[in-house]
Amino acid sequence: MKLFTQRLFGACALAFCLQPLAQAAETTPAEVNLDYAYYSPVSLVLKHFGWLEQALPQTKVGWVLSQGSNRSLEYLNSGGVDFASSASLSAVLSRANGSPIKSVYVYSRAEWTALVVRKDSPFTSVTDLKGKKIAATKGTDPYLFTLRSLQKAGLKKDDVELVHLQHPDGRTALEKGDVDAWAGLDPHMAASEIQAGSRLLYRNKDYNSYGVVSVTEKFAKEHPQTITKVLGAYEKARDWAVKHPDEFAKLLADESGLPLEVAKLQLSRTDLSTPFLSAKDVQSSKAAAPILVSEELVRKGVNVDQVIDQLIDTSFGK
Repeated sequence: MKLFTQRLFGACALAFCLQPLAQAAETTPAEVNLDYAYYSPVSLVLKHFGWLEQALPQTKVGWVLSQGSNRSLEYLNSGGVDFASSASLSAVLSRANGSPIKSVYVYSRAEWTALVVRKDSPFTSVTDLKGKKIAATKGTDPYLFTLRSLQKAGLKKDDVELVHLQHPDGRTALEKGDVDAWAGLDPHMAASEIQAGSRLLYRNKDYNSYGVVSVTEKFAKEHPQTITKVLGAYEKARDWAVKHPDEFAKLLADESGLPLEVAKLQLSRTDLSTPFLSAKDVQSSKAAAPILVSEELVRKGVNVDQVIDQLIDTSFGK
């Protein structure tokens, strides 16, 4: 009887010890949705080759085209996608204004935005834009680039008229003469340069934030293994892109419907060498964040540095 009691106690103890492991086991999601975007060329590679579908054979994979960071983050916050591609500073803005998201991967570090004017424009500096119309997509990196550029030139947001248009529409408005300048975004910016002779009025690589893939906190908590598999597929796509530059450019051209020379110009400004988030990225975001406060783009009283610490998750790069 004593031996039976000891064995029973031991079995119960073992079951108790294993219970947390059972609770921690991840349930494979039935469906995973991602965005893909022309400003995130690696996402086009991932979608084209079907590597994510191979990595998640028991999961239905869905794809949603994003036209900008604002749309991407809207999809994420509404449940339309589980993985969203946006500029890092746009993700900071979203988190600061109440969206519980985590950035887990860098899809590119590109000089993808600049202030663009028509080829016959008389403007030669940012200060010349005082009182003029600038097309920009609110909540995106080009929009924040514009605000930082104005600030550096001694101008405020109210010194210009910001016309809120999605990136393709901003290009059209510039070339038609409906606005004086446009906060461009590749590949639309590269296309405007090559096809319409548009000129980059102001460039500043340091004012371009890097591109991140973000998920909700809930998804990160419930599906960390799925995130690891998705990022593994992203890495496969990134590695292919780095090793096959000519095919990569052709794929971007085919998917976006733009000429090959446009794709090559965009990719010449795109760095794919450092895909994982680090402490350096945290500091970079904190250096850029003051514009969010000075232009009252975040809720009053929000500690933006704390928001960035909560947003950037470096654990998936370890």
